[in-house]
Amino acid sequence: MSARILVLAKEPVPGRVKTRLCPPWTPEQAATLAAAALADTIEAVDATPAADRVLVIDGDWPVPDGWLTVPQCAGGLDERIAAAFADTREPGTPTLLIGMDTPQVTPELLTAAVAGLDGSDAMLGPAADGGWWALALREPGDARLLVGVPTSVSETGELTLRALRAGGLSVGLLPELLDVDTAEDAHAVAGLIPASRFAQAVAR
Repeated sequence: MSARILVLAKEPVPGRVKTRLCPPWTPEQAATLAAAALADTIEAVDATPAADRVLVIDGDWPVPDGWLTVPQCAGGLDERIAAAFADTREPGTPTLLIGMDTPQVTPELLTAAVAGLDGSDAMLGPAADGGWWALALREPGDARLLVGVPTSVSETGELTLRALRAGGLSVGLLPELLDVDTAEDAHAVAGLIPASRFAQAVAR
């Protein structure tokens, strides 16, 4: 199955990204870590077979040749996620959305998320903090089910799963990953990917 892959991101501007890393890091250092995480994420997506690849961004960021870039809409995160699916969809094109907080993501994990749609309507990747790091939908219009689901709370992943199932979708689960939210998270993730831009940024 060939799918569209979306990366939902925010331009790494000091004071606007990764604010929970401050302290111990400064806003400028936190933005550097966010930039490294985004670059690693884009590299993983670029190495994953896909119908096309789209950066859905608040701000601006360079992408490899062949990518599309679209701006995020206004509104809460639930509305922006749903709009990302809607604004880039073609009927019948399976779509996978990830964020920029899991630079340890691999092409193998992304490929598994898409492959799971052969047997499920949706695939959800839970995050260790209770959120989620990936959502794949066989029919991208089903993202409307996410509107109204609370985001950035410890129950976001479970509430998302309930909303998808309540909408009549069968949902498969992907491996749990750790989001980079705190300095402890950053060191843990860097240890998983020592050769990455992100790990090098943490070391600096």
